[in-house]
Amino acid sequence: MSEPDKRRSIRSYVRRESRITPAQTRALKDLWPRYGIPEGTTSLDWPTVFGRSAPAILEIGFGNGEALAAAATAHPENNYLGIEVHRPGVGTLLRRLEAQDLRNVRVMLGDATGILVQRVPDASFTAVHLFFPDPWPKKRHHKRRLVQPDFAALVVRK
Repeated sequence: MSEPDKRRSIRSYVRRESRITPAQTRALKDLWPRYGIPEGTTSLDWPTVFGRSAPAILEIGFGNGEALAAAATAHPENNYLGIEVHRPGVGTLLRRLEAQDLRNVRVMLGDATGILVQRVPDASFTAVHLFFPDPWPKKRHHKRRLVQPDFAALVVRK
């Protein structure tokens, strides 16, 4: 009987917790309950999460959230979910959401693939935004590329 493979799966990102400002730290602490979706394993129900039924759009890897906040401002009729691994960027977006009083955005902190597999029901989104997805130009890094056939199939299902 062979032992199960205990190696960590290859990630498409490297978490670099560069400097996080006091304002970003405060935003993560104070604004997360309003905009953040906590970790878990239960399937997400969008009308419950957003408090309304509307088309849902996902943005993966939103960085500091400029494009996500702009889209949410331009299209208040939509709900937006942003997934990001970089805590300082999440803190920046949370501050922007509060400043602009945007109510149609929710944020998740973590690996998009895991979140999509574990928490997001199929046929949830009307669109998925993924800007500048693969900062892995070397051939030896291709295994880290997010956009691969399995990931594309997962996104299509969602």
